[in-house]
Amino acid sequence: MLQLYVLSVLFNGMIGCIMLAGDNDKSVAVEDGPGPLGLPFSKLTFFIGLSVLSVGTGILKLFANMNAVVIVGDLLPALSGILAGFSLLFAVYRQKASHPSGGGGKLDDLGAFLLEHRKIAGVVFLLVALLHFLFPGALFF
Repeated sequence: MLQLYVLSVLFNGMIGCIMLAGDNDKSVAVEDGPGPLGLPFSKLTFFIGLSVLSVGTGILKLFANMNAVVIVGDLLPALSGILAGFSLLFAVYRQKASHPSGGGGKLDDLGAFLLEHRKIAGVVFLLVALLHFLFPGALFF
């Protein structure tokens, strides 16, 4: 579907840029403040909404193409969108948690790993968005 294609490229690209922004290697720039572009809600609300929409688009994209398994055109952007959404949601959670060390579960370990390597994750999300934009129906390269 064309709508899921556009949303997938948009959300992967936006979360990739958010992951690359920030002043140090351990945190994402998720501090609360006015919304981007003068929107009437806070920055944290925007990030939570963006992450939920990214995960939702990724899940829908997994089920949208029933004809063939298209790796670069469907599977990779869907998995990247789900991972990008979870990593941004985890960054917001880590920023607002009373105990930022986490509980030590598998999901917490994955989130901590993504935050430690957030610059690489941001580049990967941007690269997937660019590849998906340039080659929407490519099986492989």
